[in-house]
Amino acid sequence: MKAALGLLRTLRPHQWVKNVFVAAPLVFAQHLTEVPYLWRTGAAILAFCLLSGAVYAFNDVRDVEADRAHPKKKHRPIASGQLSERTALISAGVLALVALGGALAIRWQLAMFAAIYLVQNIAYSVKLKQVAFLDVCIIATGFLLRVLAGAAAIDVPASGWLLLCTALVATFFGFGKRAHELAWAQKAGDGRETRAALQGYSLPHLKLAMYVLAVATCAAYVAYTLDEHTMQMFGSERLVISAPFVAIGVVRFLSLALWRPKDDSPTEAMLHDPWFLANGAGAIASILYAIYG
Repeated sequence: MKAALGLLRTLRPHQWVKNVFVAAPLVFAQHLTEVPYLWRTGAAILAFCLLSGAVYAFNDVRDVEADRAHPKKKHRPIASGQLSERTALISAGVLALVALGGALAIRWQLAMFAAIYLVQNIAYSVKLKQVAFLDVCIIATGFLLRVLAGAAAIDVPASGWLLLCTALVATFFGFGKRAHELAWAQKAGDGRETRAALQGYSLPHLKLAMYVLAVATCAAYVAYTLDEHTMQMFGSERLVISAPFVAIGVVRFLSLALWRPKDDSPTEAMLHDPWFLANGAGAIASILYAIYG
């Protein structure tokens, strides 16, 4: 039981919310009410959840020594000895095989994007996360692969606007996480700067990049909602009502990452921040109303 609980914690199910991006093509392609599309998208999301868990387990095995030297990460199951490295690796392999097999059973294109996601994240864990800026690019690419996989699962083309907005917001989140880590490490001054890539970042540059990406993200989303093709596709101009929620979410993330940083990563803090969650619910409701109302 102890090992099972440790494995569950290692798989980080609270982080699987990121895989909601797989469902974005379903929503914006106006297939949300069609059961066959729902089943395929649900299966694709499950596949990416399993892959995410496998990647986290593999990453924790790779980082076990560094985690043991970290004041917070030392409590992770593998670093603390609750879960053995062998069990974690076997579990990761099984989850990856099940996920890829399930994806292949739906469509080979979905399996292709899932496989690329897996290979990319293994490369990230082994080496690429140590390279400044490239590490954030890999994170952003992971979100793009989720969107492409969601589109492949239901056999629809991925919208260029959707890919652009996803790339911008994912890069924004990635730089926010690095800015938070660097700011907290400098503030603590106790050796918490354990991520090698942080040495290649400058906090002023990260803040500038975040401000530029915040404006770019909001501008791109507003441009998408006002695009003539978008309005023709949805039969109204209502999608623009969701833009304020996007802007508020961006500002709230800036607050969590830069203006009021805490020990928790901003990408984790936003998952239990009531203001961010309430705004996210408003954004989803306004998008669904605009598209399906």
